[in-house]
Amino acid sequence: MESIALKHCPKLNAVTIPLEASKSESNRALIINALSGNTSAISNLSNARDTQTMLRLLTSNEETLDVLDAGTTMRFLTAYSALGKNPRVLTGTPRMQKRPIKILGKALKQIGAKVKYLKNDGYPPMKITPIKDQKKERIRMKGDVSSQFISAILMIAPALPEGLILELIGKIGSRPYIQMTLDMMKLFGIQSSWTNNTIEVKPQPYQSYPYQVESDWSGASYWFSFAALAESAEIKLLGLRQKSLQGDIAIVRIMNQLGVMSTFEADGVLLQKIPARNEVEIDFSDCPDLAQTVAVVCGVKHISCKMTGLESLRIKETDRIKALKRELKKFNIKLKETEEGVWEIKSKFQPGQPEVTIETYEDHRMAMAFAPLSTQQDILIKDPSVVDKSYPSFWNHVGLATGS
Repeated sequence: MESIALKHCPKLNAVTIPLEASKSESNRALIINALSGNTSAISNLSNARDTQTMLRLLTSNEETLDVLDAGTTMRFLTAYSALGKNPRVLTGTPRMQKRPIKILGKALKQIGAKVKYLKNDGYPPMKITPIKDQKKERIRMKGDVSSQFISAILMIAPALPEGLILELIGKIGSRPYIQMTLDMMKLFGIQSSWTNNTIEVKPQPYQSYPYQVESDWSGASYWFSFAALAESAEIKLLGLRQKSLQGDIAIVRIMNQLGVMSTFEADGVLLQKIPARNEVEIDFSDCPDLAQTVAVVCGVKHISCKMTGLESLRIKETDRIKALKRELKKFNIKLKETEEGVWEIKSKFQPGQPEVTIETYEDHRMAMAFAPLSTQQDILIKDPSVVDKSYPSFWNHVGLATGS
């Protein structure tokens, strides 16, 4: 399907949404289980293409592993391959081959792996030759580029002969995702310590653990947006926990300021509308995947918003800052950098305009972040299948809420 038309639907049906499972948890659980000899029962795995790609490649005997457009899969399998028996080549889509991975490659080389970039220095495709003898037990990595680099290294750390002491340099971005990795490792028997900017993991075996993956808080964020923007909404999201390992549970706190109240129940969370604030300041350093969603909501509701912590958005599926600026402009909403690292929303949005076409830039989050604008007017979303990367049932669920 080249595009999907969403007709103006200002009021949503009262609806219960069976969210997809978290791909962040799923992908970590699959790597950890593989490192423990596949002795654990992992239930409620995500149907997201990224997770299904991970599942397929972990059982592959091929020399070349094609991760397609799955960034997490690329990072995690790169580190995992450093513990293998034979060299592996990791590659992906043209966009994946433009996403830098040199920081992770450098860390693996310090530990003892060989990393050869086959086209462009610091980018996939690359050949990983496994570690024979561990060269270093203490390494340093930048903390503000991608938490997935850090998580990838941490998950292989217990299997290294000397373990690992990892020093994070500078500001630490997406800290909850690193903590999620350590918390999941702990469930599978791994002890670690995190003091200031230093994480230590001693050599120790992973243990068997029956793990049930929680629903995806990142996917839940789009329903918070629908609730915030619709004239009326009562949305129940299934499978979410109040005590979650996922950093994107921050959407509860953020959206409480933007007009959505969350009530936790035994089987999930209920979303209902409340008055919104006129001004907010939000640091996305720990939850960058929520930035697109929040930018749309603030622009539509004319909420004055200062946003920081957006640095990592440049190296996602697309340059998300550039993509956001382009698509928001179509609705008379500006995203402007007013000082270094500080972005502000300036809005002259008016609802009920003629149909607007949204480009998605091969980015699942662009499609889903802009879908709630259908509460304001007709929109046309290009390449809607991009949502298969993380939330394949998204459009079906939108149909439940809008009656379309």
